[in-house]
Amino acid sequence: MKFHQLSYPAVMGILNATPDSFYSGSRINSDQAQEMAGQMLEAGALIIDIGGQSTRPGATEISATEEADRVLPVIEAVHSAFPDAFISIDTWYASVAKQAVQFGASAINDISSGDDDPEMLPLVGQLSVPYFAMHKQGKPATMQVNPSYTDVTNNVIDYFAQKQAQFKEHGIFDWVLDPGFGFGKTNEHNFQLLKNLKAFSIFNRPILAGVSRKGMIWKTLGITAGEALNGTTALNMAALMNGASILRVHDVKEAMECVRLYNAMNQIK
Repeated sequence: MKFHQLSYPAVMGILNATPDSFYSGSRINSDQAQEMAGQMLEAGALIIDIGGQSTRPGATEISATEEADRVLPVIEAVHSAFPDAFISIDTWYASVAKQAVQFGASAINDISSGDDDPEMLPLVGQLSVPYFAMHKQGKPATMQVNPSYTDVTNNVIDYFAQKQAQFKEHGIFDWVLDPGFGFGKTNEHNFQLLKNLKAFSIFNRPILAGVSRKGMIWKTLGITAGEALNGTTALNMAALMNGASILRVHDVKEAMECVRLYNAMNQIK
């Protein structure tokens, strides 16, 4: 699958092999993985994104070894049950990414775009797999402590301009741009990025929007992450209308309904 040639909105379903992800409904173990992945695929997910490290604000970082111990059995279980499913590994560790591909993953989803492990970009180029590259400011443990930008949209654009050059150096051409909602950004920064999402089309890359059940929704509405499905759907539609190609979500069925309604609207002349 060549994501830089993606011509329609797609949905990425989240499977978290973690005990502490911010939304408890996404947490699974290897015994639950097949059932939940099957439900996501049946609902229309194009990608199953499997991660073993919580990146919620304030999260404590775990080692590559512990992360691999969490994700590899889950990837193996999902790949065994659904050999044609497109699995991405959510990690910034090159060693975990390499093992994950050996166990059945087909893409790498890196919240650091290679910044947190110098071996990541050479590995992606060597494996020649699709690469989901995200912008963040700081580390999850401290990223929400007074995040600051001169102009968040232009700053993130400048970041990806530098990254694009690095990717080219390493032979990485099939990459997806993720502006990183909630990663070292205030609610105002998040909504500015969402409103200006079309600005990232200058890179001619698919744009991934990961707003699902995040603080920009539940903090704005005064609710909890568990109550943020309706708000997620609203912002998913805003993301699609502003140029998103991929929605990364906890709730695949509802996201696919959003995509179908968006497509129906766009078919009207």
